[in-house]
Amino acid sequence: MSLVIRASTDADVAAITAIYAWNVLNGLGTFEEVPPDQAEMGRRRQAFLDRGLPYLVAELDGEVLGYCYAGPFRLRAAYRFTVEDSVYVSPNAVGKGVGKALLSALIASCEALGLRQMCAVIGDSGNEASIGLHAALGFEKMGVFPSMGHKFGRWVDLVWMQRSLNGGGDTPPDAPGMQLSGV
Repeated sequence: MSLVIRASTDADVAAITAIYAWNVLNGLGTFEEVPPDQAEMGRRRQAFLDRGLPYLVAELDGEVLGYCYAGPFRLRAAYRFTVEDSVYVSPNAVGKGVGKALLSALIASCEALGLRQMCAVIGDSGNEASIGLHAALGFEKMGVFPSMGHKFGRWVDLVWMQRSLNGGGDTPPDAPGMQLSGV
């Protein structure tokens, strides 16, 4: 069978939780230090879905090997055309194209929504895999924020990358964007 990228379902939350837990405990792609439980991961997933945003999984032979989602960049209304991506893969899927397949599908899904910008906030300036993945899909490095988090006994940078969707800021929006309010 081949890798399938599809919308996540409630039945995927256990696998999503396990993949994220491994990343929390072993990586710098997230600055969380304690993995959330399955109920919390289900709530988080539903919050993105309630905004009409994509939350995708990669499946091979019935096994979820990774997931990704787009979330609001910030909650103020002027950011309604900008999302931040998140991509996580299981440890046995690293380097096998799962992340690229997921992020490619996420970009296409966000373009279909009429969104205009996607940013990536990558933990660890030494995270060559994530930086390379994003660069390969058209993201440009916009800057590095040094020593923004402290995890695994060391200070960790954030790398900011950005990619235009649907022509970015070159033309006025042609879709309503997300409904946003808050801080």
